[in-house]
Amino acid sequence: MLLDVKWAVKWLTMCAEAMAENRAWLIELDRPIGDSDHGENMDRGFQAVLQKLAETPPETPGAALKMTAMTLMSKVGGAAGPLYGTAFLRASSAFGDALEVDPAGLATALVAARDGIVARGKAESGDKTMVDAWTPAAEAAQAAAADGSGNVLAVLVAAAEAAEAGAVATDPLVARKGRASYLGERSAGHRDPGAASSALILRAAVGAAA
Repeated sequence: MLLDVKWAVKWLTMCAEAMAENRAWLIELDRPIGDSDHGENMDRGFQAVLQKLAETPPETPGAALKMTAMTLMSKVGGAAGPLYGTAFLRASSAFGDALEVDPAGLATALVAARDGIVARGKAESGDKTMVDAWTPAAEAAQAAAADGSGNVLAVLVAAAEAAEAGAVATDPLVARKGRASYLGERSAGHRDPGAASSALILRAAVGAAA
């Protein structure tokens, strides 16, 4: 099994569904340590992505992700727009013009997405940001791709599960980056909204391939 543009479009569609369904939850996560707008921003951004996909159906997975990147950068406020935009743009570059994506290409794209987030946000693991979801996801994807089974679904599942665990692991952390860092010790005890939405995005990728 390889991943094609139908998977990419379904993934992005399921991302939009996940952001709509979890809008209120993401807002609640953001309220104590942010601007209370993460859920609203992500929902609005992915609804715009759906509109773009309908207007101009992409021909490759990379084209779908590039369109998503441009849309999120223009529609999502705060730090999330540039960070997610950079992630999807780096992943689209990793996919290139390929019609299908294999496990190695998928892992490479997830690593590229993580590296883009790090480059843009200047955060690292332990800073209580979306990097805490993306780094374990990228590493798990690399490990799953390296086992030689040729199973893209296994790579996606490994990435999603690692992202979900990474998001939960932000709960006790003290934020060192972003608006939450202004709260100092008071930021502990709250899940990072960006890590939470990252886990939703990667879980949607699994659902699209299942």
